[in-house]
Amino acid sequence: MVWRLHGTSTVNFMRYTLCSNLEVDLGSEENAHIVYTALAVDKELQPDKVKRHMSVSNGKLSVNFEAVEARFLRASFSAFVDVLTLTTKTIEEFGLKKE
Repeated sequence: MVWRLHGTSTVNFMRYTLCSNLEVDLGSEENAHIVYTALAVDKELQPDKVKRHMSVSNGKLSVNFEAVEARFLRASFSAFVDVLTLTTKTIEEFGLKKE
């Protein structure tokens, strides 16, 4: 499992000015869809301050976070990674295979 983090920060007059991107190679399309489905039900607690967009392609989960302030971005990203870690450990524990 490979995690890649790409972050950018911009200053402009748009509503969402900070963003961070996370890409996780889950080894197979099946694993990526399982993780996506598990995480998609967990909505942002403050959708007016943080937006999260997820997609799956070629066995990779890509997640884009956009926030109005750094503290909201940090809190959302941190909570997401906690649940992502739990989900990937569950897949590893129950032996879903990589392609």
